[in-house]
Amino acid sequence: MLLGSYEKRFISGLAAGLFGLLIVGLGGWWFTFAVGLIVQLALLEFFRMAEFTGIRPATKTTLVACQLLLVLTQLACDGHISYDLVGAVLPLSGAAVCGWLLLQPVTGSIADIAASIFGLFYLGFLPSHWLKLRSLISIDLPNDINLVPSIWPEIYSSGMIITLISCLMIVATDIGSYAFGIKFGSTPLSPISPSKTIEGALGGFFSSILLGGIFGVFLEWKYGFLIGAFLGFLIAFFALIGDLVESMMKRDAGIKDSGNVLPGHGGILDRIDSYLFTPAVVYYTLILIHPVFN
Repeated sequence: MLLGSYEKRFISGLAAGLFGLLIVGLGGWWFTFAVGLIVQLALLEFFRMAEFTGIRPATKTTLVACQLLLVLTQLACDGHISYDLVGAVLPLSGAAVCGWLLLQPVTGSIADIAASIFGLFYLGFLPSHWLKLRSLISIDLPNDINLVPSIWPEIYSSGMIITLISCLMIVATDIGSYAFGIKFGSTPLSPISPSKTIEGALGGFFSSILLGGIFGVFLEWKYGFLIGAFLGFLIAFFALIGDLVESMMKRDAGIKDSGNVLPGHGGILDRIDSYLFTPAVVYYTLILIHPVFN
């Protein structure tokens, strides 16, 4: 029997969710390998979109630079190298991209440089914060932030818990936006994505904020509901930004989906667009408000 679009979407979404749960639970180099694979596939889709607009990015150089950034980030999280070395990847890779484009038979343009370096930032630097977030307990953070109750087993590290709840709040944002949009949606949110409505977006915010507040209370944070709700708001906002940014790029490229890897969901980039800006926001928010947790 042939599956309908909703069944395909549900099955592929469930498989992706179980895969995400597994790799977050494993952490370490398993997590880094999985993020690297996802980034590699998403970058190929991103450069494909760029080429549809006539841009000729430095694809191979950027792909290598992104993988190098992820590997060095994990080494730094494990304490094997300095974070200064990780920070050097962006400027050195930017210079390498420019050099590569200069050596091509047809000299690169501003758009070629911009697309390549944005790809490095968008699908290299930003996703690397998932590795930092997952390794939170082993990083030298101010005042030794502890995001889980002290009586919990050590297997439930701060990094594992905050990574899981961040992903769950993104999922809550997606589900809330879809459900509220179907039920109450009537006011278009943006011409960039005509199917999205203000009512749907508000539903996504409500779902993420409520779930964040519940997590804050459950994890016994100081001002638990308020801090959790605040993280839920930030995640919902930047998940929406990530979604609209990718929609803007697809609109410019004149395509509906970034790819067709996931049945019912389109490409890898279509599936992870809400997960790109959020980890950096959560990671640095935790650092900035660390006194509240102690």
